[in-house]
Amino acid sequence: MSPQTAKSLETKTKLLQGALRTLTEQGIAGTSARTVAAAAGVNQALVFYHFGSVDELLAAACRYGAEQAVARYRSRLAAVTSLTDLLATGRAIHEQERAGGQVALLGQLLAGAQTHAVLGPATAAGLDLWITEIEAVLTRVLAATPLAGLTDPAGLARAVAASFVGIELYEGVDDRGAQAALDALEQLGALMAALDELGPVAQRAVRHHLRRAGR
Repeated sequence: MSPQTAKSLETKTKLLQGALRTLTEQGIAGTSARTVAAAAGVNQALVFYHFGSVDELLAAACRYGAEQAVARYRSRLAAVTSLTDLLATGRAIHEQERAGGQVALLGQLLAGAQTHAVLGPATAAGLDLWITEIEAVLTRVLAATPLAGLTDPAGLARAVAASFVGIELYEGVDDRGAQAALDALEQLGALMAALDELGPVAQRAVRHHLRRAGR
């Protein structure tokens, strides 16, 4: 990599990080070429040189932020061995992301998607990175349960992701209610663990019932 290419990549990374920091600290309304450039410590003109527009920069920053976040937790998700463990891990990740400002950032991206057309697809693509990881975990852990073959891991992964997104937004207006919702998800995981502990005859009965209910 030439020094010029390395310098260009460094500047783009600074702008991406500056955009995420500005969105988190000042919200979508306070995010502009000027405020992002100030956060990145670069000339404002470089926003347009590297990304063409503020909206395109925000879309790229959304994807960049999601890639960085998923990479931070990929090994932890790969170590999950049960649905209970997945929900507990999800809660721990939620708390870490909240403390780091990423939950507030997601709220700003979702709000911004209503008025900035490029943010909708970019935010969805970022969420899809999480959904892909969750689906891989669900496919693995459900294979050894009575629910194997009776559930759609892809659809369930989206339901889990949507639940956490909803809780994150809900948390902004009712923190206790959001915590109660997280508790309820963990209770669901405990019910699944109890199902795993049933004997083979009881598990077959459960599978038979679920098959009939799913027709």
